[in-house]
Order: sequence, then C-alpha cells, then structure tokens
Amino acid sequence: MTRVLLAGESWISTATHVKGFDEFSSTTFHTGADAFIAAAAEHEITVEQMYAHDVPESFPRDLEGLAAYDVVILSDIGYNSFVLPQQTWLGGQRSGNPLRALVDWTRNGGGLMMAGGYLSFQGFQARANFARSPLADVLPVTMIESDDRVEAPEGAPVALVDAAHEIATGWPTGAPDLLGYNYVEAKPEAQVIATVGDDVLIAAAEVGEGRSLVWTSDIGPHWCPEEFLAWDGFSVAVGGMLRWLAGGAAR
Repeated sequence: MTRVLLAGESWISTATHVKGFDEFSSTTFHTGADAFIAAAAEHEITVEQMYAHDVPESFPRDLEGLAAYDVVILSDIGYNSFVLPQQTWLGGQRSGNPLRALVDWTRNGGGLMMAGGYLSFQGFQARANFARSPLADVLPVTMIESDDRVEAPEGAPVALVDAAHEIATGWPTGAPDLLGYNYVEAKPEAQVIATVGDDVLIAAAEVGEGRSLVWTSDIGPHWCPEEFLAWDGFSVAVGGMLRWLAGGAAR
C-alpha cells in the first residue's frame, strides 16, 4: 500500500466581532485538503494529513522517520515551520534539519511533491521562502526569490501538454479554469505535463533513485475552485501524480 504524508494545508483563523458597545473574538480551524484526500481515496490511496500547527514538532527530522512514507507532500506551509522547532526557536539548541533529510530521502527513492499556495514555493510576500532552501536542489522547477503569486480571478486556462506521460493517463477534456498559482520555471531536465495560463502547473523529474513533482496551484479553494474539484479530471490528476511519485526505484 502506498504511504502518503501530506504536511500543511490547514490554518487557524481568529475573528473579532464588534456589536455596538461590545466586542469579542472567536477562533476557527480549517483544512483545505479534504477534496484532495477524497480524490486519492478513489484510487485506494490513503493520505495521512499532518496539520500545519503540528509540523514544527512532529514532522520527521531524519531518514529513519521519513522511511515510513513513500510520498511526502508539502502544501501551503513555509520553510520556518520545518527549521524552527521549539528546541531551536525557544531553547536555542541544535535540531535536525528535516528539509535536508527530505532531500536525501528523495534521492534515495522517495517521492516528493510541493503543491501551490500562499505559503508554498516563495508565496505571499516571499514568506514561504523555499527558493534558497535545500528543497530547491530536488524540485523540478526553479523558484524566483520574490512574491511568486499569479492571481487570476478572471480564470487561467489549464492545458495538458504531455499526454504521453503516465501522470496524464486518462485525463478527460474540459478542465475548468484555475484562479491562481505560484510562478516557477521548469528546470531543463524536468518534464512539463500540464500548464496553467502560459506557465507550469505540473512538472516532474527523476531525482537520483527518487522522483519529485510540483502542482503549482492550490489543492483546494481559493485558487482551485469548487468547479475544478468537482471535475472528474481532478481525481484522475491526483491519482496519476501520486502513483507516479510512488513508483521510484526504491519501491
């Protein structure tokens, strides 16, 4: 069975309510991964989600911990969450660097995916900050060092450009538009499978014994609207990406 870890794609929101003289606050928890996880389940792939607030303390920090998984997905969670556990941030002590471990794990046969979002690639105001991280060496794309968001509220068309790639097997026509994505540039060795607007949506590459892949839009709203999630091609795309990532040489 394919073992998939999805890190991130959750957030906590605090709202202030003002009602005349009085005001109070409320806090809510959200996850944007439900449709993606359900789409994977259609292909008998179970995805374990590690919520963003758990990542600093719970994400595997060495090869031994990562060995429990075939595929690791980072979605809408930035660099700081991986390199600043409490023992370092609050205690001023050394800790393992999970991003370096993730690079080694990928080269040794793992399947690494980064999905787009405000805290993916460089992200909103470049706060995701992955362009100079260890992951830049193994992702199939080059990141710019500034805010890389492309907001397309009018809709950005999706096109399949490599129908022969196994990720694209069974893709139906008629993909709805996406509403935004992170701008990246494919490395020379990468295969671009699909585009959004004029830019990369899905790119993939062999990395040593492993594989890496990017999906540059959200895996849920707002960039990936409900129409796209309901499109029968969404499940096909999710299944294709995960099966390909799990097919590295170490399997």
